Amino acid sequence: MRSDVMNPATANGDADAAPPVTRTVNGTGSSSDGSSEVSAATSAVASGRVRRPLALSPSRANDFKQCPLLYRFRAIDRLPEAPSRAQVRGTVVHATLEALYELPAAQRQRGTATSLIQPVWEQACAETPELAELIGDERTTFFGEVEQLVHRYFEMEDPTRFDPESCELLVEAQTEDGVALRGFVDRIDVAPTGEVRVVDYKTGRSPSEMSTGQALFQMKFYALVIYRVRGVVPTQLKLIYLGDGRTLTYAPEAGELLRFERTLSAIWSAIRAAGDSGDFRPSPGRLCDWCDHKSHCPSFGGTPPAYPGWPEAGSA
Repeated sequence: MRSDVMNPATANGDADAAPPVTRTVNGTGSSSDGSSEVSAATSAVASGRVRRPLALSPSRANDFKQCPLLYRFRAIDRLPEAPSRAQVRGTVVHATLEALYELPAAQRQRGTATSLIQPVWEQACAETPELAELIGDERTTFFGEVEQLVHRYFEMEDPTRFDPESCELLVEAQTEDGVALRGFVDRIDVAPTGEVRVVDYKTGRSPSEMSTGQALFQMKFYALVIYRVRGVVPTQLKLIYLGDGRTLTYAPEAGELLRFERTLSAIWSAIRAAGDSGDFRPSPGRLCDWCDHKSHCPSFGGTPPAYPGWPEAGSA
């Protein structure tokens, strides 16, 4: 299980604050042996002794677009956030599917997946003991919800028919003008003929037609990273919505990804400008009701912590 999945500031495909203990694809090559060993340098980052330089991820890009101050609180101040029940449920479902694909294809049956839920949960609680308190006396309901989502996956795909190239993969690349990109991909499939498919599991319901652009933002991000690393445009981006059993697929083109890259560069330029000045302004809206940081937000009478400055590589 990823080491960062229980922190909302680094979950949902994000990897710009906490390092993974997973396989990595980057500009210097790739590894797919399934090893969870990390180098001494990565271990130092994981322990908090060294902080990785910030990079742009789908989650943090969306944070900045939504509210620059939220970006600061999550990426720079790294204020703690309590995980929600929905986030924990999503993490357990993702980890269960990841564990399922570690088995030989013939063993990837519905009953096997169901049997994986409990050990996945126990591992999550061992890593983050407060999760047991979050679920409390609703364990039966919680596990029923997880099981329903895992079972619905089998209605949407047959995991015995293919072997993914990778699951829960950290991907890293740079844009043409040097912006560091980083994030987690739920699954990458590669056909015998070389076509690449990027797959992301969502435990919620599919978005309305008006909201599909936001949903595809994350997938275009991953497609661009793969394009920059491998020189291949993914043939298909696939979002699997386990909440209602629907899928959203999209076929990107190289020109489109390059235009998207310019969009990411513009977002990063705005982030760096705010980082240099310390001017991360709040942007009040309907999503404020779900924000953990209203006590620090000027829009709600709060005071942000003293700005620590832009974090540099190697700073604690």
